[in-house]
Amino acid sequence: MSWADRHALEALIYLPMLTAAVLVLTPPGARRTIHAIGVGTGLLLLIGSIYVFWVFDHGAGAATFQLTRVYPWVEQLGIDFRLGVDGVGALMVLLTGIVSFTAAIIATTAEREPKPYYTLLYLLIAGVYGTFVSIDLFFLFFFYELAVVPMYLLIAVWGSSSKFADFARTKEYGAMKLVLMLVAGSVLVWIAIIAIYVEAGIGSFDILALQAASYDGAFSDGFQRVVFPLAMIGFGVLAGLWPFHTWSPDGHVAAPTSVSMLHAGVLMKLGAFGIIRVGMTLLPSGMEDWALILFVLATANVIYGAISAMAQTDLKYVVGYSSVSHMGYVLMGIATMDALGLTGATLQMFSHGVMTALFFAVVGVIYDRAHTRDTLALNGLASRMRVTTALFVIAGLTSLGLPGLSGFISELLVFIGAFRTQPILGALGVVGAAITAVYILRLIARVFFGPRSRDWNALPDISAREGFAAGVLVVPIVLVGVYPQPFLRVIDSGVTALLRPFGGA
Repeated sequence: MSWADRHALEALIYLPMLTAAVLVLTPPGARRTIHAIGVGTGLLLLIGSIYVFWVFDHGAGAATFQLTRVYPWVEQLGIDFRLGVDGVGALMVLLTGIVSFTAAIIATTAEREPKPYYTLLYLLIAGVYGTFVSIDLFFLFFFYELAVVPMYLLIAVWGSSSKFADFARTKEYGAMKLVLMLVAGSVLVWIAIIAIYVEAGIGSFDILALQAASYDGAFSDGFQRVVFPLAMIGFGVLAGLWPFHTWSPDGHVAAPTSVSMLHAGVLMKLGAFGIIRVGMTLLPSGMEDWALILFVLATANVIYGAISAMAQTDLKYVVGYSSVSHMGYVLMGIATMDALGLTGATLQMFSHGVMTALFFAVVGVIYDRAHTRDTLALNGLASRMRVTTALFVIAGLTSLGLPGLSGFISELLVFIGAFRTQPILGALGVVGAAITAVYILRLIARVFFGPRSRDWNALPDISAREGFAAGVLVVPIVLVGVYPQPFLRVIDSGVTALLRPFGGA
């Protein structure tokens, strides 16, 4: 293993942390320097993420985790700084690199205090990377919390408040609701982790050692039946699991554009990833007992989120509820415990991540120009904002699962897995996809291709910088849609290992 291979995962964590430290020492008035550091770090993270995905050997057979590194930390408690990626983690690292780079570019529009903004943004990104590559339960939870904490300040300070006819939702309300809900979920996760550590009796937080202990019968069926729902709900809160999703749309709407991109693009994936890494890996019997409940709640996600999105008149709320709906497909795929279903869930995490980041980037462009997100006021924008319209249409067609774009293949795999295991719930998932097509096409017709209004005659189109960031997001959408095989090969290597306790379903 080369030097780059040995230290690639560490670099993805340390680089954003180092950037945050450098920004703290940078004079607040050096705005160009701050922006250059922010975008430059994003580019380096993208390169590093592509490298990790590229060198991941999907044909390594029994070697579940690769690029592993171990540094002892608290030996008395069995806590080590232990890093590694499997097929699922490698794809999530790539997703994080893509969304982080584009969010860093969009963040250059932050007019107020870019120094603390980028500092908090990169602490959040360090937490996301750390969660995806940690194979020690303690550090997985540590980085999971690190990714969540900066969200409060990023939304409360730099966010925006929503005004409606009869009430208002302030950015402070959105930030506080998000943090309180996620902290409540984290409490359940921490209880589950401590219970697993104590019950295993091996004195280690090493996920691989705990997995081996689980296979050897360290966790009784009764224990797993009680502890698994703690992990499922605790991580599920961040994944937008119904009915614990209500923080998500409000958080999306209140957050500044680049934070919304990271929130929907990667943060929500931490919740689904946690269910896979902790629940499915360490508590397989509990997973089997609760799979149907998870399936039902996930299906509710799909239907409820789609219907709610249809009723919204704020562009950000439409995308926010759409995210809840599409995360339902991820959770459905996990609940199938089927090879194709779980593969589709992982690919859907990637597809949804780049798609929603593109959605929020374009909505941010529209709001910056028009100073409104009201779909009842916006109309005929295609005549003035042609590139912006094209980008929104690409995101919308991906959302409704058009063949040739990433959303189609990921949803197809989830549906096949669902029909193999729970055909009635699978059929309801397809109904949700149909509702998605209705509200997306109606939204595009109303906002972009409706009657031209004089109010928007002076709107400038997307800038070259914003267009470049959006273009970076379009590339993986088209690439996965046209040629998904390289991505599926990497995912398959991780899914095969995950399904061994279930008989390689």
